[in-house]
Amino acid sequence: MLRAGIVGLPNVGKSTLFNALTATKNAQSANYPFCTIEPNIGIVTVPDERLKVLADLCKSKEIIPTVIEFVDIAGLVKGASKGEGLGNQFLHNIREVDAIIQVVRCFDDENTVHVEGKVDPISDIETINTELALADLASIERRIARITKQAKGGDKDAKLEEGALNKLSELLSAGTFVNLKDHFNDDEIAVIKPLSLMSVKPVIYCANVSEFDLKEGNNYTRLVEEYAESHGAQTVIICARIEEELVELGEEGAKEYLEELGVQDSGIDKMIKTVYKLLNLITFITAGEKETRAWTCAEGTKAPQAAGVIHTDFEKGFIRAEVTSYKDFAECKSYSACKDKGVTRLEGKDYIVQDGDIVHFRFAV
Repeated sequence: MLRAGIVGLPNVGKSTLFNALTATKNAQSANYPFCTIEPNIGIVTVPDERLKVLADLCKSKEIIPTVIEFVDIAGLVKGASKGEGLGNQFLHNIREVDAIIQVVRCFDDENTVHVEGKVDPISDIETINTELALADLASIERRIARITKQAKGGDKDAKLEEGALNKLSELLSAGTFVNLKDHFNDDEIAVIKPLSLMSVKPVIYCANVSEFDLKEGNNYTRLVEEYAESHGAQTVIICARIEEELVELGEEGAKEYLEELGVQDSGIDKMIKTVYKLLNLITFITAGEKETRAWTCAEGTKAPQAAGVIHTDFEKGFIRAEVTSYKDFAECKSYSACKDKGVTRLEGKDYIVQDGDIVHFRFAV
């Protein structure tokens, strides 16, 4: 299951955002540092309006969306890499996620304590990034110490890993924002990824604003957007408090409230979709009378591997994939009409599954 970790300094709105994301009150939210000690975990459905349309057309008994697991991790502070603020425990939780959502305070409020005594989003971001880099450097040094003897002995794999880790250590020590694909080849990436280093995980900066700045942002959010763009990251502007209130209003009430604020989409919906974009993920769909269901795979996934997402037997015994695009199905309104019009096609093992494909896999066990 895809996992995203919500991190940030204490009192930036992480737990409030988590409450809104999971539509629960499971995460405590209070005006003092380290309110969250153990990580809160919630399963969140990925919004996809296509599923309802297909379920209605196929008269499906059930709709099963794809999901993301969100982990609300306690606030980090300076020195977390050395154990400050229970840092070691928190850093371990971050290592286990696929993507990091870093909540950044972009609002002024004298009644909400800032752990550093002032609102400075770039300083906040760099505090978090520095702590993650320092913790990773310590892990890298320990790993290099373990494989150096093997590398000197001529072990090719150890030599490759040692070289990649030394290069990564130099980049992190220089304060470089590391995108693996920009600095390493495929072989090097293959030995770095299993180490679950935090500094190389994809990042979304979640700029938390007041309701008055939700539509156009403010000077703080512009700084965050510039920083994110220059570091190959994504930014989403959100008002965590408003998102939490939207949960109480229900679907129709939330829609009306967003319209009053001059905002078309929920910030949470945008954030979840941004996670998918950041991780280069797509959704394909299976639809019938029993259920309409969304499945997640990486961009570029071929049909047999997509079939394996549903069940390993589907991949092993893959014969063909019967594929119809969502757009064509929505226009034709049935499988028979799609076949009559010639928009349903049979694809082989080299077909690359596209976002929104409605697929029926043919296989033999």
